[in-house]
Amino acid sequence: MAKIIAPDLTQRAPRSPRVRLGGYVHLPRLLDKARAFAVRQNGEYDYNCTLDEQFFGFTGVSPKAFLAAVKSGKSDTDMLAWVSAHTRLRPMEIVQWSTWMENRCPGSAQSHGRFQESIAQLAPNRPDIITFFDRLDLDDHVSFGGQG
Repeated sequence: MAKIIAPDLTQRAPRSPRVRLGGYVHLPRLLDKARAFAVRQNGEYDYNCTLDEQFFGFTGVSPKAFLAAVKSGKSDTDMLAWVSAHTRLRPMEIVQWSTWMENRCPGSAQSHGRFQESIAQLAPNRPDIITFFDRLDLDDHVSFGGQG
């Protein structure tokens, strides 16, 4: 296995899902999680979680093939080139998907309920937590000692 420079996700959170690489939201976070998973430093962060599955579904990239590419020691730039070589998405499609993902909110009543319960536990006085990315950033912050 090649040398993988991986964050220790038992010590800090992966990058925010808002950080973009090649126009893709979540890709830098996914890379952090995949690298940490490859060297068993992922802590409570799951590789191929629901958010990861949405990226893989959109791009058509296999999670297994993606992880294999990460394990070869590729940089962020190299991984972006790898993703680009394995998908046929146009730049505008990537921008549209990323914008949609960044602004997603709970849809069903059940989803709203779970969302509000998690906000109440993390930061009950935060009416600004509206999107799934807002909640994820808040959870990452609080998980490593930050105040909600």
